[in-house]
Parts: sequence; C-alpha cells; structure tokens
Amino acid sequence: MAACKRFIQRVRKGFTVEARHDAKCFPNLVINRAVPGEVEASLRILQYNIHGGLIMSLTDTLGSLAIATKGQWMTGVSTNIGTSFVRSGGKVGDILHAKAVLTGMGKSLAYTRVDFTNPVGELVAYGYHTKYVGKSSSHDNNVKFSEDGETVLEGKDVE
Repeated sequence: MAACKRFIQRVRKGFTVEARHDAKCFPNLVINRAVPGEVEASLRILQYNIHGGLIMSLTDTLGSLAIATKGQWMTGVSTNIGTSFVRSGGKVGDILHAKAVLTGMGKSLAYTRVDFTNPVGELVAYGYHTKYVGKSSSHDNNVKFSEDGETVLEGKDVE
C-alpha cells in the first residue's frame, strides 16, 4: 500500500476511535485510492444512512482526508462547508462513490471539493469544505510524500 494511503488510513482511524461520529455514520467507508491532493472512496448505502446528512458528513471527512494527503496529521478546523444535491444517491444496497480533491492550500486555509457519483457514474451531489490549517502545519506527525505518494520523503512512515 502506498505511503499516502497508509498515512490517511491512520488519520482516519483518529476520526473513528471511541465510537465517534464517523464510526457510527459510515463504518463501511472504504478508501480506494489516495495520492497527494486526492482521495477516492466508496460505501454501500444502508437503511440507516440513506439521507443527505450522509453526504454532508462525508464532505467533512473526505475533505479533511484530502488535506491529510499532503502530509498534514491535523487537518484543521472547518470554517465553511456545504453541499448541493443533484439527484438521488441511490437505493439501499447501491455503492456511492466519492472523489475528494484538495483544490488549494495556503498558510492559513485549505479548500476541498468532493464529488459523489452513483453506480453508473452520474453526479448525485457535490460538496465544498474550507478549513483553517494555520496551526497544523508544524505538527510532529506531519510527513512529506513523493509526488506520486508512494514514499515518505520526510517524517515517519509507520506501517
């Protein structure tokens, strides 16, 4: 598994420990791919999570993980978040796909966009997430990845 994907799996674990929000809302979230600036994920729609709140929560989590793909252990504090719903996300049993992209990151703010598609590839919703990252850039657990995300160039690569 590539270093970038290993790293965001560790960051995500922090979101799910002790039965926190992510563990309750989408324990079946699968991270399919992670490279610097981008995360692709999927999850099966279940009876309890077939509503718009799922898309908003995933926008929050996947936007944060997109920031983590740049080696940020702490992904900051949300300053703005929103979603637009285009069509039904599907029915119980369908797989919802998501692609989160870090669209910009400066010294203080990071911007992400998350596109959600149904099993046939149609856009069903999209979200945006802005986070204050000013104090997270110097965390001891931060790393620097190679351009392709395969290796850690600086910091600890924990298997």
